[in-house]
Amino acid sequence: MKLCTFQHASTARIGIVDPLQQTVLDLQSTHERLHAHASPLLRSMQDLIAAGEPGLDLARELQTQATGQGLPTLPLDSIQLRAPLPEPRQIRCFSVYEKHMLQSRTRVAEMRRKAAGNTEAAPPVLQLDPLYYQQPAFYFTNRFNVVGPDAEIECPAYSGLLDYELEVGMVVGRGGRNLDARHARAHIFGYTVFNDYSAREQVLRDMELKLGPSKGKSFDTANAMGPWIVTTDEIADVQSLQAQVRVNGELRATATTADMLFSFEELLAYASRDETLRPGEFFASGTLGDGSGMEIDRWIQPGDVVECEVGSLGILRNRIAGNTAHRDNGRESPEQTPAGLFLT
Repeated sequence: MKLCTFQHASTARIGIVDPLQQTVLDLQSTHERLHAHASPLLRSMQDLIAAGEPGLDLARELQTQATGQGLPTLPLDSIQLRAPLPEPRQIRCFSVYEKHMLQSRTRVAEMRRKAAGNTEAAPPVLQLDPLYYQQPAFYFTNRFNVVGPDAEIECPAYSGLLDYELEVGMVVGRGGRNLDARHARAHIFGYTVFNDYSAREQVLRDMELKLGPSKGKSFDTANAMGPWIVTTDEIADVQSLQAQVRVNGELRATATTADMLFSFEELLAYASRDETLRPGEFFASGTLGDGSGMEIDRWIQPGDVVECEVGSLGILRNRIAGNTAHRDNGRESPEQTPAGLFLT
């Protein structure tokens, strides 16, 4: 199923999307029509996730009954899609794509050489710390800064270099502690597209403190996800999807999910070591290789429309809002800001 959260008649609802028919089945309204009462399992996406298999079984049953009885659906263009999980229980942003990491570090080194007036040929590609290959790297980000498809992205006033980041997001279904990666797929609710917008020069400054990117990735509208959550039964292998980024319709990059240093199952196992995970937590994969403007030295501007597409997960589209973000506040340029340990 492709499960969404949408706004209709001033109310947030959850539904099942049929992309071919361009329709949405309102699950709670369908339940009320068939059973004459509302279901607590269908009040929100978080409630549906927390319900576990009974919740998914109920959604599938309603879809079957609605189709069989010809119950009405909503045209997709008549509703406003929100982030499928508007307020995750937690957000962990990982960084498991080697190509992105190497290219980003090389780009930062090049920026610093140019800022210093060094015109010599670029050195060989920098290497990652061996620890990156031994354990997944991640940081926690603000779970309240989540927006959905077609939401406008605000460029923070302290940034002149706003960047997109093409990622895959995973939603935890079943919680647990000390999970075994061999069986962790059963704990995955589904997947979605994620775009981790970054105030790039602030990220570089933050990373000098060795505590994570903080304000570089923590501003209203920074975490875009959607357009819906695709349940695991529709994704045979999340590490075999083709992806691309377009800006104003222009293809900026193609990528693949195949190059993860660690699978989502391994990320679950690592994060759950002596720590209890809960339904509704959100894991981001980190940026796919070639999936950021940083890697190609092309930045987004107010008015740009950014589209991130990942296989059958769909297209996440956002417009960059124009505001006073580009006034000069006496900040350092990114060329003058030293690179930190990593860019996610």
